[in-house]
Amino acid sequence: MSLSDKETLRKLHSETQESLHDTCLLCGNKNPIGFKLKFDVEQAGMVSSEFFCHFRFEGYKGYLHGGVIASIIDSAMTNCLFSQGLAAVTAELSVKYGTPVRCGKPAIVRAWIVKSFPPLHSLRSEIAQNGVVVVTAEAKFMEEATLRN
Repeated sequence: MSLSDKETLRKLHSETQESLHDTCLLCGNKNPIGFKLKFDVEQAGMVSSEFFCHFRFEGYKGYLHGGVIASIIDSAMTNCLFSQGLAAVTAELSVKYGTPVRCGKPAIVRAWIVKSFPPLHSLRSEIAQNGVVVVTAEAKFMEEATLRN
């Protein structure tokens, strides 16, 4: 993929995210209490975001809450679809927690499209901490026309 293709995908992602999701708890830049995750297009159909695991989102002492983890993964997959100019809602999400995600440290979330049969899209995601994948997930998203109204 050329740099111009990557820039086109980044612009498409940014425009879609800003018009449909700017107040999102996870990635919205207009949500005053949100995570404000910033996703970058790594390649066509793949995004990533580095984030800090704040203690204010812990479940068990010292570990990021599992529901927060699932939300971060869901946001990554949604933003992956935004990079393709698609608006879709989560139809099914399966998360596998391998190792607890530690608070007080950075982590990286990645998401990529596995298959697309519009209006259904299949995605995968993972969270890595210290270079080790600690959480994996699979999901199905359904395009929703009413999101654009």
